Amino acid sequence: MRFRYKPRGICAREINVSVEDDCITDVEFVGGCIGNHRGIRKLCLGRNIDEIISLLEGVECRGNTSCPDQLAKALLYYKSELKDRE
Repeated sequence: MRFRYKPRGICAREINVSVEDDCITDVEFVGGCIGNHRGIRKLCLGRNIDEIISLLEGVECRGNTSCPDQLAKALLYYKSELKDRE
């Protein structure tokens, strides 16, 4: 399933995530720091969503959040709101 998430408190305007069998198959940040986002994507591909949530949730940059933290929030949203709709 591919879904969009509107992050808050970061430069990126949108996070697009693809999940298959609870593993991340793609991550795309729209806007923001391309190098940071490419690194996050490479580290997440093929990993279980729960593992990524536990690694990235709570990482702070400014304003008590960050791109990694917002990705964790996107995955939590997927688990709570979208997963059962597949």
